[in-house]
Amino acid sequence: MIDPELPVPLHEQLADILRKRITSGELTGRVPSILTLAQEYGVSHRTSGRALRTLADEGLIVGLRGKGFY
Repeated sequence: MIDPELPVPLHEQLADILRKRITSGELTGRVPSILTLAQEYGVSHRTSGRALRTLADEGLIVGLRGKGFY
């Protein structure tokens, strides 16, 4: 889970959680939406969006405009 007390930024914590779920095969296909992630992990939609963009920059997911992240 996300721990706001850690010195690691929230978006990096969320990106790490999602990265582990993707590499373990737990998360396949479409990634939950920015708003769904924000609600599920108790962060802002900007934080969840930044985490997804980080993963996209790493090549782990692909963002399709109007379709979401896969």
